[in-house]
Parts: sequence; structure tokens; C-alpha cells
Amino acid sequence: MIEITPSPPLHIPTRSNHRQTDTHTHTPAYSHTIPGIHIVHTIHTDLPYDAQAASQYIADYIIERINAFNPTPDRPFVLGLPTGSSPILIYKHLVQRHKAGQVSFRNVVTFNMDEYVGIPRDHPESYHSFMYKHFFSHVDVKPDNINILNGNAPDLEAECQRYEDKISRVGGIELFLGGIGPDGHIAFNEPGSSLKSRTRVKTLAYETILANSRFFGNDLDQVPKMALTVGVQTVLDAREVVIIITGAHKAPALQRCIEGGVNHMWTLSSLQMHPHPMIVVDEDATLELQVKTVKYFKSIERVGKELGMRQKLPRKRDSLLDEGTLLAPEAQPNGIRLTVPHFDLSRSPSPVLEPMSARLSDQEATGAIHPMDMDEIADQPSVRMGARVVG
Repeated sequence: MIEITPSPPLHIPTRSNHRQTDTHTHTPAYSHTIPGIHIVHTIHTDLPYDAQAASQYIADYIIERINAFNPTPDRPFVLGLPTGSSPILIYKHLVQRHKAGQVSFRNVVTFNMDEYVGIPRDHPESYHSFMYKHFFSHVDVKPDNINILNGNAPDLEAECQRYEDKISRVGGIELFLGGIGPDGHIAFNEPGSSLKSRTRVKTLAYETILANSRFFGNDLDQVPKMALTVGVQTVLDAREVVIIITGAHKAPALQRCIEGGVNHMWTLSSLQMHPHPMIVVDEDATLELQVKTVKYFKSIERVGKELGMRQKLPRKRDSLLDEGTLLAPEAQPNGIRLTVPHFDLSRSPSPVLEPMSARLSDQEATGAIHPMDMDEIADQPSVRMGARVVG
């Protein structure tokens, strides 16, 4: 299993959807996840594509984040959630850990990515039914803290705006979990969706309808043709975005979104514009990646583990500054300056992994990728992902 974390890109996040003040103080949270691509080796799995291992890895990370956040009724952890086949095992692991007393969702507020238009809430294939079946009915989340779009609202556009407004009122989403389709779409943001899109009504592509027909007895006529979905920018506004991708059938999408540039025809590629994304994949999903790409990030994973390092997680995205460290690009008169987050050195005096980027000019497109120092960059035409070790 591989965890792919693109490095900070040239992107100025929208501030309007997040709190302007935070009077709460708390111990900084840490993660053993270092920016870059990490290979997480597993000893055994009974499931194809290592879906079990990938799901457990993400569940463990979500639990770590919730517990480190130490949510309260006045300061809840806000979690974005998906549906579909990809997150089922993640929910299973979260439920098991909750029943074991290792995590509570009492002070967690949830926002789901999407919902079909025109089918009742209690329909077995509605996303309301899905979430209660696989997750909500098995944990201690408060009903008032559950937010799912209403696909039967009398005014669908007003419902979408209400959803965006509520996300804003709770201070923005801390962590947005998601999966992708074979065409690289996130939620119901089909190829061609604007990367600045917000929650809206969306007509579904035929390929998506065909893929979802397996949940409707393979009867295309029964599959809803429209849905309400959070937008690409809604997802990017989250403090963290965690995506699970498993299987060879999604390998082309992963390759286009990781080794290619940002492209609205592959909405997953928008994560290159996020300051703290994570993509957890299995070996089969990497089949279309260049061998040197996979080998490089496997080496980064190995070094990170050997150093036993941990990364200080960024503060809630209500401020660009955290103790003098810029967590996102800052607009400058002559371009954009990127200052990468600092790392905690308390566990080891060894070198620290910092995120960086590399770019390919048109002339270099078929050659080697040359690393660039990302401490400061001025408007580069194309930013790719990578990592470096600095002393």
C-alpha cells in the first residue's frame, strides 16, 4: 500500500469559509505522516488490492487526528465523509475501534459529500441509508451533528447554499475523506467540473450512472440521473483531504492526477493545489506510474520510518500563520512565496523530511525531473510533487 502526499502547490486558499478567531488552546497534534509518498508494507491481507490494509491505515489516521484534536461540544472535530464501495472497510474499522473504546464521535460533526436527487431518504440506495447502515447507527455521533444533503428539497439550489453556509458556520471541515471514480472524479464532480465549484446540483455522466447501476440491480433506469454534491473548492477548503484509491482499474486516474498537471478533466488532480493532502493507494493502483516514481517514494517512506520522525500538523485553517510558519502560499507583489511547514525535531536530531516540488519545462517533458527548493518560489508554470531530505 502506498500513501501519496503531494507537496504544497501554488494555491491561495479561500479564507471566507472559516473562523477568523480561535480562543481555544490545545496541545499541538502530531502525525507520523511525512509529506511525500509513503509505502506502507503489509505482512498479510485476505482481500484483493490490499483494500483491508489501506482502509485500516486511513481509519487509524482519522482516529489519531480526532484524538489529538480533543474535540469538545464547543469545539467539535468536523469530518467530511463519502459513500460508495471505497469507504466501507474504513467505516468498519472505525466502528470496531469505537466499540473498543479507542475513539468517540460524540463531539464530531459530519458533512457528507453528496446525495442523489429524487429518491426517498429511506430508499436502500440513498446515501442517508448507506451512512446509517455502515457507520452512524454503530457509533455515538449525535443526530444533530450529522449533515447530509437533501435531494428532495423543494429548492435544490437553496439547499446547496444552506449546506455551504453551515460548513462555514462550524468553521470549515477539518478532514475530508473521499474516494474517486475510474475517471478521477471526487464526489460527483465529473470530468470538466470547475475546480472552483461549490456545492451544487449536478447531472451525472453516463459512466457514473453505469458504475452505480450495480447498486440498483444493474438496472440503468433505476439509477438517479442527478445528484447534489459538494464542489471541488468545497473539498479543497478542508484543512486536510484524505483519498483512498485501490485497484488497477483506477491506476490511469492516479497516474494522470499525480504525474500530470492540474486538469479539470481529472478532478483528483486538484489536490496538487492543497497544502495538506493524502492519497492512500495500493500496489495495483500504481501500475500506470513510472517505476522511478514508485521507487523514489518508497525510499522516502523507508527513510522516514528509519528516522522515526513525525510531522507537526497544521493549525485549523482559520489563519495562514502558525507560530511564524506559513501553512499555505501567501500572495506576494511579484508572485507567490511558499514556506513549507516546520517539523518537530524532539524525537531525533537527524535530518528532517520537508516537502518540495519539481517542474518540467516543455523541453524537459520526456527527461528527468530536476528538484527545486520550495522554501521560496515565484510563479512557476508547472509544479510537480516530490520530497527532499535536508540537514
